[in-house]
Amino acid sequence: MSGQRQMNAEMPVSLLTTIPNGTVRDVDGRRCIWFDGYWIRHYDVPQNEDVARRELIDQLTKRVFHHTESGINTPGYKLKDAREAFERQTEPRRRRVNAAMLAGALLNRGSDIFNILFELRQRGIEIHYDNELLRECESCFLEAFDLGKQVLHYSGEEGLDELWGEPLKAFYMPIADFYESRYIKIALTMGAIDQIADKLIASFAPLAQFRGIRERIVAYTRAAKLESETMKTDRAIFDVWPEFVATGDELYHFEPLNTGDPLDEACGVEGLDIIREGKKIVEWVAFARVPMPKTTENFLKRCDEYAAHACGRRE
Repeated sequence: MSGQRQMNAEMPVSLLTTIPNGTVRDVDGRRCIWFDGYWIRHYDVPQNEDVARRELIDQLTKRVFHHTESGINTPGYKLKDAREAFERQTEPRRRRVNAAMLAGALLNRGSDIFNILFELRQRGIEIHYDNELLRECESCFLEAFDLGKQVLHYSGEEGLDELWGEPLKAFYMPIADFYESRYIKIALTMGAIDQIADKLIASFAPLAQFRGIRERIVAYTRAAKLESETMKTDRAIFDVWPEFVATGDELYHFEPLNTGDPLDEACGVEGLDIIREGKKIVEWVAFARVPMPKTTENFLKRCDEYAAHACGRRE
């Protein structure tokens, strides 16, 4: 299965370490590309670069707002109001939110301008690189990227400034280079998912109360990596998404074994809370297709603390 460490483990270690990044081959009936230790589902680069760029910028703009805190999807035509509010705000916490709202307005304004320029080019009107609107579009994306560093993930855990740079990359980069950057990012995402899963397994699989948890963690991890590599326009999503949701539900609703010991019961409740937190973080990472290092680091520490004091009986 593409993107899966189990499949990679079947190959000789010497081969895994010598496969050049960018190698494309069929794996388990799928066309895959190798990047940084993972086979990832491969997609052909669109032939029409103008159309692809316009679609990418539109999709990436929507994606930013899908994964970030609510209330910041400011329409581009409100850019002036958003900037004035940001500039007059002095209280730090409120100013951060105003910065997020201004970033949203800038991103939408840049996307709006790019759509207009695309329509003009479709009508045969040539747009030169020194065009004033093109320069303003670039300026909007650049400032949105800078302000986006102050915007939080919708969980409130940390920022995802990587997402704010994607429309800018789609604006600058040849589409083939953008696709390659996507594979690199997905490999990092898969690595982060595996890191969380490995810690969950190490923390809970040895405990008698959590017998059977390993299989649920492995199944959800596999589905999460498939979800992270699959474009929503791919027909495979109709198989991938149900698997991701179902395995996530199975992990979330896992119940520790009842030993009748009140101390074990308390440890089981705490352990289940940690497992559910891990499930949510994997979900966030897979959705956004970027690692969440601060959130992950805090979670791994919590797992270590639990494992150091776990009162469950080890198998």
